[in-house]
Amino acid sequence: MITVVGTGTGAPLPADAVTGADLVVGGRRHLEAARLPQGVEQIVLGPLPPALDAIERYLDKGRRVVVLASGDPGFFGIARALAERFGPERLDVRPGVSSVATAFARLGLPWDDAVVVSAHGRDLRTAVNVCRAHPKVAVLTGPGAGPAELGAALADPSGERVLVVASALGDPERERVERVTPAQAAARDWGAAVSLVLCLDAARTLGPVRTVAGPPPGPSSWALDESAFTHRDSMITKFEVRALALARLGPRPGDLIWDVGAGSGSVAVECARLGAAVTAVEKTPDGVERIRANAAAHGVDLDVVPGTAPDVLDGLAVPDAVFIGGGGRELPSIVTACAARARRAVVIAMAALDRVPAAREALVAAGFSCNGVLLQSSRLAPLPGDVTRLAATNPVFLLWGTRPPARTEGVAL
Repeated sequence: MITVVGTGTGAPLPADAVTGADLVVGGRRHLEAARLPQGVEQIVLGPLPPALDAIERYLDKGRRVVVLASGDPGFFGIARALAERFGPERLDVRPGVSSVATAFARLGLPWDDAVVVSAHGRDLRTAVNVCRAHPKVAVLTGPGAGPAELGAALADPSGERVLVVASALGDPERERVERVTPAQAAARDWGAAVSLVLCLDAARTLGPVRTVAGPPPGPSSWALDESAFTHRDSMITKFEVRALALARLGPRPGDLIWDVGAGSGSVAVECARLGAAVTAVEKTPDGVERIRANAAAHGVDLDVVPGTAPDVLDGLAVPDAVFIGGGGRELPSIVTACAARARRAVVIAMAALDRVPAAREALVAAGFSCNGVLLQSSRLAPLPGDVTRLAATNPVFLLWGTRPPARTEGVAL
């Protein structure tokens, strides 16, 4: 049996936690706090595989093993690796208070509506995109993915996010909880004591009462009617086109989607409603204001970038997928620029059929597999006398390119 004891952010280590143990595994500070009896073998956690091998040798001999961990070992902790290697039936897990629960407690905030994302040993971009899209996020940090790196990625003079950096949680002498702007976080050396970072929209830290914990559930419907958006003279991606575009973009939490030539921002808003971070690029000032108004009306966060593609795209963070809804004669160069950066897919909506070959050539030249469809629908429309006719919408060609998995390492990051 492996006894897994959570410690570090809640109550002190129980006095009998290591009683009778033949092997104790944990971080250096946990082992020092445990005051192990003489003769007890100990392993300071570093790389996990050698520690797991040593645990297996002790178990094979019928010896007792204790693993010391921070907070709740089952919450982004070592319990997963132990259960995968030895089976959950061989674990006796005694959880402590998680660092996330402790950090929110220090602020006096509930966290049943928070999104928790780990950047420890993982790509920081997922955490960054979750922070962009959600108002209450806890980020578990690690080397190269701490407050400075997170702050640098989120620094925006017009942004509303505040970072709460929690260090040495549970240590009565060293614990610190500091509120800083992303720019302030980026400018500091935080050392190795950081426990986690909270990324908060201060105006939305207290959401409505929840029944299901975690981020808000996804929308019950998508491909919303055009009437759900403010737009100019019907210049909006129709819901039939939007439905297929969303299916090909595949927006999800942790993703970043570009909406280039966003117009009213209908695609951008729908991607954000599905949990993705979104950057909407629009060249007209009135279009920029419409996008912001539509985002506010639907309660989502968008990064709206005024400017003309492809020039304005260079400084943007790398997207997972891109929707292109405008472009004119510049469309081939816009597609080329987007395809050079997109990690997964590029989707293009075109009303002019003669623009399709050049757009397709640009996708193929970038190494994408390419497909498309002409969407031409007719909607039910009432007529006098309680009868109904079919009203045709303008045909739109939807082209999409998908980057083969083996080619993702060639993306310009």
